[in-house]
Amino acid sequence: MSIEEIALEAEDRMEKSVALLVDQLRGIRTGRANVGLVESVRVEYYGSSTPLKQLANLSTPEPQQILIRPFDPSVVGDIVKAIQTSDLGLTPNSDGKAVRLNIPPLSVENRKKLVGRVKDLAEEARVSIRNIRRDANKQADQEQADKILTEDDVATCKEEIQGLTKKFEARVNDLAEKKSAEILES
Repeated sequence: MSIEEIALEAEDRMEKSVALLVDQLRGIRTGRANVGLVESVRVEYYGSSTPLKQLANLSTPEPQQILIRPFDPSVVGDIVKAIQTSDLGLTPNSDGKAVRLNIPPLSVENRKKLVGRVKDLAEEARVSIRNIRRDANKQADQEQADKILTEDDVATCKEEIQGLTKKFEARVNDLAEKKSAEILES
């Protein structure tokens, strides 16, 4: 493997770690309604567990409300049951055709817990990025041992990997700060 291949593979894996963090942060509650809270709720539909976003149109008609309009009205009861059993802590209201979720304002205590959760997710992402750096550095050392890369090439490769690590860790920190600020604003 060349320096470029090692760096590209590491960058691709780091990008996936950041994308996972973005997806996880979307599911964390803030003070306002956000369809990201319920998109991934799994609903038992004809014997298979299906994400809610594949079964219904999700919208936020008001700042504190999520409206779920299923494509098939017969699944409303299943959606209600799935939301109640999820860890969202929201009570669904159903009129037989649609489900409404009223998002209550967050207490100070709940906001602090959510900020703690954001910090934990960010730390997991940073650890993942550092593990990718370790793997890429090992790969470079292996290529040197196999006499494919020179010592200077390995040093250059490790510098490039370290630059990528810093860049992606900065992105993780930025995402975590923005989400924390969003949770804390009243």
